[in-house]
Amino acid sequence: MKIDVVVPTFNRAHTLKRALESIAAQTVRANTLWIVDDGSTDLTKVLVEEFQALHPLLNIQYLFSENKGVSAARNLGISKSNADWIAFLDSDDEWLPNKLEMQVALLNATPDLQIIHGEEIWIRNGVRVNPHKKHLKSGGSIFAKCLPLCCISPSAVMIKRALLIEMQGFREDFPVCEDYDLWLRICAKYTVGYIETPLIKKYGGHEDQLSQKYFAMDFWRVKSISGMLEKNQVPKYHVPHAQNILKQKCDVLLKGYQKHQNLKDFETVKNIQRTVVGISESTNPLSAPTTASMP
Repeated sequence: MKIDVVVPTFNRAHTLKRALESIAAQTVRANTLWIVDDGSTDLTKVLVEEFQALHPLLNIQYLFSENKGVSAARNLGISKSNADWIAFLDSDDEWLPNKLEMQVALLNATPDLQIIHGEEIWIRNGVRVNPHKKHLKSGGSIFAKCLPLCCISPSAVMIKRALLIEMQGFREDFPVCEDYDLWLRICAKYTVGYIETPLIKKYGGHEDQLSQKYFAMDFWRVKSISGMLEKNQVPKYHVPHAQNILKQKCDVLLKGYQKHQNLKDFETVKNIQRTVVGISESTNPLSAPTTASMP
């Protein structure tokens, strides 16, 4: 079994070394480590060269591209790999030493699996914190659990490369929630392997975290769910639940847009709510603000 690791990074030389050292410390060695530099302007390249010199036995491939976002970086690594399996590690996270070993063991016991993830240790601003109940991980047929928010972390995943090709990788038009979208599409068709033991340390709270940069991330989840409903990609028995979650998210977004006078995406969300969820203009209590009320 060949496992490649794809590490997308952008101006994170200050955390990248920790991530790379956690790969080098694995009890099961990966075939190739693809470090995809998404247009960094810091000392990322120098750090990678130093890491290569310290770990000559690791097959390390450094790819530099213009800045296109994390989805494009991951997809580039996927396209270069010829391994059977891909494992991702975000450059601000860290694998625990037996991460790959535990996933390989589960795969050997359950060879039909095409995607495996597991538990995480959360570190926020240097302090360990407990995830909320809504963030609880699980395995099996988890499509319904994936609708409210992202239930799988890229850094915890090991996934069959053929499945990534089938799903056409991460959506590069999504600046955030690109992982939510991919897992949702996968979980609509396949069961998910799950390891109860923590596999990674997931770090949060830093300024360059994508979730810190974007207002109303549910906008991208709405686009993902609505797109799947329109393409009939949601299992029939899950359609009512998906429509209900979509309506809830649209309601919250529209109220938030009106409250903060952030109207850029108001019409887009209202149209999704009306056409995909089936709410008519006359019965929708959230109509667009009048021109006079706009700033």
